[in-house]
Amino acid sequence: MTDPLMYQEDNFVVLEPNQPEQFLTAAELLEKLKGVLSQRQQNLPPELQKFNSIDAQAKYLIDTSCDLNLEPGQFLQWYAVRLEK
Repeated sequence: MTDPLMYQEDNFVVLEPNQPEQFLTAAELLEKLKGVLSQRQQNLPPELQKFNSIDAQAKYLIDTSCDLNLEPGQFLQWYAVRLEK
């Protein structure tokens, strides 16, 4: 039987161009994505356009993706990490 700890997504490492890696909690990542998405509502990927709230868009990204291309050379990537053993 697999350990349920393997599927916990409590912490994430976030990567952005020309920035040091950041370790964020799930709540902090949600807020970061909401901030980015709030500035990009006119230029959303097609899969996000079906959601009518920024909160739903951000939750969908966390649940289904690990990156968001913002513009050429600009991106946001996040990966679940376990900080404790």
